[in-house]
Amino acid sequence: MGVPGPFPGSPGRPDAPVLDREEVDRALDRLGAEYEAIETSLLALQDHAGRRLLEGADLSGTTKERWAAAERSITVLWSLFDAYTAALEQARELRERRRWPSVEDLTELTELLHGDGVTVPGAAAAGGGPESGPARLSERFSLVGLVERMNGLYASSLDVIVAADAVWSALPARIDLLSAELQRTRSLAHSVGVRPGEHPAGDDLERITDELLRLRARVIEDPLAFWVSSSTGSSAPGGGRPDTGRYDRAARALEDIRREVAAVLDVRQDAERRLMQLRDVLSRADRTLTEARQARGEVLAKIAASEVPAVSGPSAALHEQLAAAADYRRRAQWHRLSPLLDSLEEEAEDELHRARESLTAVTAPLAVRAELRGRLDAYRAKVARHGMAADPLLIERYDLARRMLWSAPCDLRVAEQAVWRYQQATAEALAAPQAEGRGES
Repeated sequence: MGVPGPFPGSPGRPDAPVLDREEVDRALDRLGAEYEAIETSLLALQDHAGRRLLEGADLSGTTKERWAAAERSITVLWSLFDAYTAALEQARELRERRRWPSVEDLTELTELLHGDGVTVPGAAAAGGGPESGPARLSERFSLVGLVERMNGLYASSLDVIVAADAVWSALPARIDLLSAELQRTRSLAHSVGVRPGEHPAGDDLERITDELLRLRARVIEDPLAFWVSSSTGSSAPGGGRPDTGRYDRAARALEDIRREVAAVLDVRQDAERRLMQLRDVLSRADRTLTEARQARGEVLAKIAASEVPAVSGPSAALHEQLAAAADYRRRAQWHRLSPLLDSLEEEAEDELHRARESLTAVTAPLAVRAELRGRLDAYRAKVARHGMAADPLLIERYDLARRMLWSAPCDLRVAEQAVWRYQQATAEALAAPQAEGRGES
């Protein structure tokens, strides 16, 4: 709805001239166009979907108060429009009496078009609201002033309708979609043991369910409580946006739960494979520890003067946890199985690594003896290749080192010295022919 532009010769000024015939016709044309625009706007307001929803809703809070005021304003709007229509028709009838109006006609037309000649009841003049001041029996307006009053009432009423309609269009449908997603998540969560009282995510699902129910009910009965007016200062009706803060928080919380449930579901689908792998890792750790204990006995029997570390037994705690994991699987307690498998997999790998380190530490003396035996045989083969296998010194030192390395218990320190002396004798024996050859030359 627009306001007609300023007209020349307004009687609001003492020296305002009387309009001539052409000025009257132009003013009537402008007011007629304004009348069409006002009528179209009022009919559109009457048929607005948001208005019909507000009329049929059980409202509360801010929306109830503002809609009650808007309904009064709409009633006043039609009263003012009726007064505007009557004044315009009166001016048109007066103009149509004569093709060439007299001075008296032009004076009366000037007063009708620009003067404060439109009388409206006091309630309509006050705008239909108690905040307009003390009630008057009636008030007089110019047509321009009447349009300005209608514009203000129309804008405030339309603002309520557009804002409520925007909230109702945006939030309930989104809440319903989120509620449907929540029900699917709840069903899946229950299937993997994520239930209220048994898992924190199950309690969170109940909390989100209650929140969405309360939020939807509040949005339906008080949509304007979820409307944020535009921060730009725009006076256009409906300037703002729906406040989706509570909805967004619920959606984020549900997404977190969906990810957690999906992780638990992965555990259910992969539980048997992971349990088998855990059993295999712990079995290998146990076998390695058994081998280490056997090796320790062998080392103690065959190696003298050597400190051999003790070997612990299998981890009873890990086997108990593995049994608990298998029990969780049988009972479909996937939400408990998930974190237990994660920790067990890491601890089982640590246990296998510990067992291997223990075996390595225990068998280190045997590895040293094996290395000495290999070195002794390698030097003997070297002596044989050079045709010196019958050398008495070399035979003596080889036999001594061999007896020490193949006797039980073996003193590694003494055996290593014997191998070293055989190496020295071998080196000297091989170097002698070379020295003689240089002397002859």
